[in-house]
Amino acid sequence: MAKKPREHETSDENAHTQPEISIGLVGHVDHGKTTLTEAFTGKWTDTHSEEIKRGITIRLGYADTTFYKCQKCPEPEAYSTDSTCKTCGSKSKLARKVSFIDAPGHESLMATMLSGAAIMDGALLLVAANEACPQPQTKEHLTALQIVGVKSVVIVQNKIDLVAREDALKNHSEIKEFVKGTPYEKAPIVPISAQQRINMDALIQAIQETIPTPERDSSKSPLMFVARSFDVNKPGINPLEMSGGVLGGSIKQGVLRVNDEIEIRPGRRIERAGKITWQPIKTRITGLITGSEHVDSVGPGGSIGVMTTLDPSITKSDALTGSVLGTSDIPPIMNELKLEAFLLERVVGAKDKLVVEPIKLGENLMLNVNSAATVGMVSELQKNTVLCKLKLPVCADKNSRVTISRMIGSRWRLIGYGILK
Repeated sequence: MAKKPREHETSDENAHTQPEISIGLVGHVDHGKTTLTEAFTGKWTDTHSEEIKRGITIRLGYADTTFYKCQKCPEPEAYSTDSTCKTCGSKSKLARKVSFIDAPGHESLMATMLSGAAIMDGALLLVAANEACPQPQTKEHLTALQIVGVKSVVIVQNKIDLVAREDALKNHSEIKEFVKGTPYEKAPIVPISAQQRINMDALIQAIQETIPTPERDSSKSPLMFVARSFDVNKPGINPLEMSGGVLGGSIKQGVLRVNDEIEIRPGRRIERAGKITWQPIKTRITGLITGSEHVDSVGPGGSIGVMTTLDPSITKSDALTGSVLGTSDIPPIMNELKLEAFLLERVVGAKDKLVVEPIKLGENLMLNVNSAATVGMVSELQKNTVLCKLKLPVCADKNSRVTISRMIGSRWRLIGYGILK
């Protein structure tokens, strides 16, 4: 059972502890997700050279911030990301530390968004006030949140500084009509300008009241979904000064500690005598980072970085993205998935209202499970049951939820989900 954050549970002394929660920013391309992340955290998450060149998010971006609440000022003015109240100048009380996951909105990057959704505890759905609602990926992302089981959503009506009052109200009505009949029908709609930092206090209040911190189980064997992997060494570094490979993601359960011996699955691709196998990787944790702070241990909640003894060539360029990490009881490596399939009536994200046709024998489907994305060829079909042979193996437990996308035209389009049997 989830619980709402309670300001009195925290104090300024632990302001630099691990974030309690991971919140995704999703929505159509260029609706302001990265700008809002920067407004909250001061960090511009589009740092990859191609992202800077094209002006869009390509990979998942991460940034942390801390919400504070002034004890003297009324809501929503009491909320900010500053420990000193800008209204009255008094010292504010720590409310909650959060991690933001900036997901790409471009239609060709749906697999990346779905991988990020697996580690979101809640989400902000951004809708630009200067465009008609819904746009194709607004629909697709909202459906994806519903399919992966993200229950808590705040709708952010961004760019209100670019439209007249009557146009903002019309857009607000379009949003209300769009979410009508969905699980997010009663989600708050907060008008803001991320660029001008307008109404940010009201948005923080809506997040605090709508997206609770889930109950976590730290007693189980640790399990982490790897969403990014890096080589953090600069070119030309002295080999004796090199750091080991770094893994980024979120812990689903349990606690990881410095010096823990860990295993990463599926691991490395091995090809011998024309046969391809996958070998799990074993390594040791040399450091843990959360919120830019080095810590001795981390549990569930927020995004973390795991420093290891791995050769950085193994982790560079997101090579281990989609893996799972743990000390024991890690889900098995699966080269095929048997799914009980549940298909949508219409293809999500397509401009035309295309009917979802039945899955066909021999077709390729994109499958997302946990933080992994793979392609599976349908090798068997029974009533509501599909067997897919995977091009890249994944690790998952029975009853895991798997999103299903089909190639329509030149894009993968979300058509439903499956339950792993």
